[in-house]
Amino acid sequence: MQTLYLAIVLAPLIGAIAAGFFGSQLGRVGAHRVTIGLVAVSTLLSLYVLSGFMWGNRATFDETVYTWMTVGGLHFEIGFLVDELTAMMMAVVTFVSLMVHIYTIGYMADEDHNWPSDSKLGPHAYQRFFAYISLFTFSMLMLVMANNFLQLFFAWEAVGLVSYLLIGFWMNRPSAVFANLKAFLVNRVGDFGFLLGIGAILLYFGSLNYAEVFSAVAANPDQTMTIFGTAEWQVVTVAAILLFIGAMGKSAQVPLHVWLPDSMEGPTPISALIHAATMVTAGIFLVARMSPIFEFSEAALAFILVIGAITALFMGLVGLVQRDIKRVVAYSTLSQLGYMVVALGASAYAAGVYHLMTHAFFKALLFLGAGSVIIAMHHKQDMFEMGGLKKYMPVTYWTMLLGTLALIGFPAFSGFFSKDAIIEAVAHSERAGSTFAYWAVLLGVFVTALYSFRLLFLVFHGKERMDEHTRSHLHESPKVVTVPLILLAIPSVLIGLPTVGPMVFGGWFGESITVLPENDTLAAVGFESVLGFLAHAFVAPVIYLAAAGFGVAYYLYVLRPDLPGVLANRFPMPFRVLEKKYGFDELYLNVFAAGSRGLGTLLWRGADMKIIDALLVNGTARTIGRVAALLRHGQTGYLYHYAFVMIVGLMVLLTWFVFTLR
Repeated sequence: MQTLYLAIVLAPLIGAIAAGFFGSQLGRVGAHRVTIGLVAVSTLLSLYVLSGFMWGNRATFDETVYTWMTVGGLHFEIGFLVDELTAMMMAVVTFVSLMVHIYTIGYMADEDHNWPSDSKLGPHAYQRFFAYISLFTFSMLMLVMANNFLQLFFAWEAVGLVSYLLIGFWMNRPSAVFANLKAFLVNRVGDFGFLLGIGAILLYFGSLNYAEVFSAVAANPDQTMTIFGTAEWQVVTVAAILLFIGAMGKSAQVPLHVWLPDSMEGPTPISALIHAATMVTAGIFLVARMSPIFEFSEAALAFILVIGAITALFMGLVGLVQRDIKRVVAYSTLSQLGYMVVALGASAYAAGVYHLMTHAFFKALLFLGAGSVIIAMHHKQDMFEMGGLKKYMPVTYWTMLLGTLALIGFPAFSGFFSKDAIIEAVAHSERAGSTFAYWAVLLGVFVTALYSFRLLFLVFHGKERMDEHTRSHLHESPKVVTVPLILLAIPSVLIGLPTVGPMVFGGWFGESITVLPENDTLAAVGFESVLGFLAHAFVAPVIYLAAAGFGVAYYLYVLRPDLPGVLANRFPMPFRVLEKKYGFDELYLNVFAAGSRGLGTLLWRGADMKIIDALLVNGTARTIGRVAALLRHGQTGYLYHYAFVMIVGLMVLLTWFVFTLR
């Protein structure tokens, strides 16, 4: 089995190396054939592994592949842990990545036009992009398959590095450079907490191996530590919160969410890859994988619950005022990540990672659908310059409609099962913050439907608002773009029915997820059949809130398209707050960034220039020069001057001896 798992991981890496180092020799066609072929191999093998866990008797694999250093009793290893949770993540990551690879052929077909004619990076940018997304896939696989914290951290950082390269891929655009630097810096804040959490685990539990750490935590969950003064802190709580801070950065939770909307500056394929199934879900996977640690800390779980609820509701509200089609989908991603985090905080880990899986398909579909629209609109992204595209782009429209229905939780669609399971689990939770979280995710259903259908109505329905040149060239995207949309639409619609029973309520994840009996909210939900789950939808408020969101969107953007502008003028304050995104960007730029620059300038001018340079370095030199200048006046060259100095010196010495002898 080790050979099989190595093949899954190394196939995308080989493709990345081939396209990255030998792209000029392979050419554009050769580069995408190699990378797509090797990612396809990884996808097929991952589906084979998943099928073994679903319908076979495949055993959990937890072994070291390579030990690269030993210090005392501490081993630094590369190893794989492949269980039900890992197998599901492997299949999702590789399948979505494969769809993105194929889609990229069409989206990046005219990539040369995005670079200045004298650019040295432009001629092979197409090959380099395929190298990056294959390398990203390799990094994600190493992350989800890790069996120790050290490998997890290195893969975590590799994902961040490649995302930096992808977001700023069009480095000739200042906005892209700003966005990738912003993503990199914000993620470093989270990663600092993540690294401290790993350090705390190593210090108090003496290992970096998952299984050993989980056993040590279960054996002594009440172990304490001192941080400030004499106050005692539960080690598990401190470690769990620090690990979750890392997850907040990667999974863009408030207040470390600001990088994700700006990352839309990168090409649309990476928007789907990063924001659907891979980078942003790494934090969700992390908490689920570390459930044997988090379950012993009520404080950490309550903190997670509240953070997720804030993100789910308030980031969805920001999506209501966005004009850029990709940014609407980006804020939708933020909101849905909040739902996943809420599930984790309610100890409904299975529902959280199940929503991760379903969301990966329909959110990748929506991002790629938005990219298809952008191609047709000659890379215009303002929804208020679109309208009436349904008749020009029927495949894109119908697939995006299916993805939207899955997103809002339409009964029997995949998103319905995962989102309703989360809402019901939170409703049964008695953890601190659960009441606020329940109302947040419930109101989030209405908000989700409102911004989702606002996008559909503005883009595909109503009056055509594009210029005549754009209208005359409108047509459906090529098959290399639409086929991935169709393939993603299929699981967006169908994957829920056969999988929700075993995955959410049937304990399919087994020992890969740990839930203490007193925290098992999904058991309290306890639907015995999928039909019962579907029937419950019509007596719960969720479906009616979604219908209300649809109705309000239809009234505002189809029947009365003038009304949103009237409301914005009549109630400017809430619109202003949402357009400013609650002021987080201004806070970080004007307080933290500007404050850091101001402090740096102060230290440079005050400490470096005036103290170190002027006083210590140059001051010392000037002092020596001045003393030397004074002493130089004593060197006259006259013998009687020197004799006089010698006599005075002798008298001083004799006086000192006389007083000393007394």
